[in-house]
Amino acid sequence: MGQPEQEPIPPSDPRLPPGQRPQRGWPALHYGPVPRFKPLAWDFQVFGATASAEKHSWDFAGFNALPRTTVRADLHCVTKFSMLGNDWTGVSAAAVLAQVPPAPDVTHVMVWAEYGYSANLRLADFADPRTVFATHRNGEPLTAEHGFPVRLVVPQLYAWKGPKWVRAVEYMRADRRGFWEERGYHNLADPWREQRYSYQEEPGDGPLR
Repeated sequence: MGQPEQEPIPPSDPRLPPGQRPQRGWPALHYGPVPRFKPLAWDFQVFGATASAEKHSWDFAGFNALPRTTVRADLHCVTKFSMLGNDWTGVSAAAVLAQVPPAPDVTHVMVWAEYGYSANLRLADFADPRTVFATHRNGEPLTAEHGFPVRLVVPQLYAWKGPKWVRAVEYMRADRRGFWEERGYHNLADPWREQRYSYQEEPGDGPLR
């Protein structure tokens, strides 16, 4: 299944958050090198404050056997480009939560990726029906540069909240900042409010530094 043809997107498209511009291609932006995928060693873990107090994990085949879904959603990069109308196929975050319920007092998650990269999310954003651990975009498997075998897509937030090369989810009873949040990015990352940088944070937007 090939890439669908797209109509030209006007800069005034109402799907574009403030300060964003439409992007037809898909730039590959990431911190550090592209990891080498080793299928026999790969696993996906859920740990932290689980309802059972136990860690759960799937191997590559087990993760791909989880219920799958396709979500049509946009991707907004903090560098100000937006890719509109993508079809993301994979395992929904809601399905992971159903398989491994969090403890009742969990408020946030930390999503962990290769090389120790992390992104923190409010549980409500993680549980949103549009949040998906994507393996495919527009019917095509992700490339290594774009996050193969699994990347998180959180359409309602800037794209740095959706790490490439995801390996684990940590359930947390309190918020703490992830990789880019510790380096000056906004803790919440709502593109419609242009929450790009930590100096824009208001009281209650994030944990104390």
